[in-house]
Amino acid sequence: MVSTIFSEPIFIEYILPFLLVFTLVFAILDKTKLLGEGKRQINAIVSLVIGLILIGFPYAQGVIVKLIPFLAVSLVVLFIFMLMFGFISGKKEGDVLNKGLKIALSIILGLAVIVAVLWATGSWDYVYNLFVEGEYSGKIFFNILLLAIIGGAIAIVLATSEKNKS
Repeated sequence: MVSTIFSEPIFIEYILPFLLVFTLVFAILDKTKLLGEGKRQINAIVSLVIGLILIGFPYAQGVIVKLIPFLAVSLVVLFIFMLMFGFISGKKEGDVLNKGLKIALSIILGLAVIVAVLWATGSWDYVYNLFVEGEYSGKIFFNILLLAIIGGAIAIVLATSEKNKS
């Protein structure tokens, strides 16, 4: 595999965490005007100091380096869900989907995104074996089915009670 500057340890462990913390602190200070109106230079200096302090403490730096991939993957999954949800619940004239159908499609979409993430991470085989071929698969399936029935009953009761009140 070809090594690039972006995969070098100095870039991953020092430059990127510094830039992230500097940018976030500067944006927060600038938006909240915590240090005063029109004090961008002071905001930059404070952000620079906080970013450099971060680099001086390996534990804090390690936490950030470990959390950023999770953040990136979570944002991509959330973006995909929101993009697909926008297709379902888009507001247009002559909207043919009623509220119940939108909710059902949203639930199906959420399950599809969960399955896609499990497949992409390689965890699908473990989950499949747990629910289908495992020793306790029948008990797990029965409990999930029972929870779904109870949840559906509660949803029906709440939906009908709101209609009766109005």
